[in-house]
Amino acid sequence: MISKHKQHLLTYFYLLVYILLSSGVILYNKWILSSSHLNFPYPITLTMIHMGFSAVVAFFLIHVCKVVPPIKMTCKLYLTCVVPISAFSALSLWFGNTAYLHISVAFIQMLKALMPVATFFTAVVCGTDKLKCDVLLNVLLISIGVIISSYGEIHFNVLGTVYQVSGILAEALKLVLTQILLQQKGLALNPITSIYYLAPCSFMFLCVPWCFLEISQIEVEAILFNIWIFFSNSLCALALNLSALLAIGRTGAVTIRVAAVLKDWILISLSTVLFPESIITGLNIIGYTIALCGVIIYNYLKVRDVHAPLLPSKSFTERSAKEFMEKKSSSMHLPDIIDINSNAGRNEWDGSSRNSYADEKVELIPSSRMSHLS
Repeated sequence: MISKHKQHLLTYFYLLVYILLSSGVILYNKWILSSSHLNFPYPITLTMIHMGFSAVVAFFLIHVCKVVPPIKMTCKLYLTCVVPISAFSALSLWFGNTAYLHISVAFIQMLKALMPVATFFTAVVCGTDKLKCDVLLNVLLISIGVIISSYGEIHFNVLGTVYQVSGILAEALKLVLTQILLQQKGLALNPITSIYYLAPCSFMFLCVPWCFLEISQIEVEAILFNIWIFFSNSLCALALNLSALLAIGRTGAVTIRVAAVLKDWILISLSTVLFPESIITGLNIIGYTIALCGVIIYNYLKVRDVHAPLLPSKSFTERSAKEFMEKKSSSMHLPDIIDINSNAGRNEWDGSSRNSYADEKVELIPSSRMSHLS
């Protein structure tokens, strides 16, 4: 019982660390970029600092500390998998961080409720999902909630909203592309190797807009003067990447989504205290609540679809057992069936065991809240 209790505590600790780091990094980025605080209005530069720092640390962990062995990466695999995923990742981070210059943290979190909408339609277009009536109605509910929330925004900014929505679309494309490419190639990356291969490539993609938009304006002295601020910010971003992946491995995609909902409410509340420009209206709350209900229903529908193929096989087993009972066959193995159901019940009851997370281990499309880890 002690070990089970420790496993519960460890799981809750991982989730707590993920929520704190995720909230902290977003607020930290806003503080750095905001003109009323550190006043460093260079989101591409900030994202490149994160990517460069993460790449150096990953290289050190793999080649110096030998924490994990590098995987066999061919040139073809790198060009067909790593490069396109890194490109959309760079776009998502660039657009998402740029939005902090124009709109509030609270409104950004409300707009992020559109992530299931973007992911669903992107998956349908790419052929990885089917257009279903119940999911379509649910997506409509989320969209209505976000529209109401946007209508109630006092400091509504078109440019900031376009940047944020563009970041959401780029993230949706990245997630669907990751699902398609990695499944086809059978490529398995752990958290450290993921950063090792994706971060340098994302850094190179970010160099293109950086040369056109920020290189002529950036002041190197400002970075050197605040070197410890950028170092701690990059360290937090790297820790968030690792904690999010570790939390998913320990719990599952569904639990992470529930934790992300809690994190959003914490962020919205804290942002109104830390940043006076973040003003929440009644329409904001009503619209976001409607969108949040849609997100919860969307998660339920995805979990239901994952478990749907398992139901016929179970019904077939029960029907077969019943037929065997009626025929009174001497060759039936009813005790085995009872044992299986009994073990399933015990595993379902034991929340600390790995089997208790079997329903979450199926790789669902990750939360949008992990999209802006930097």
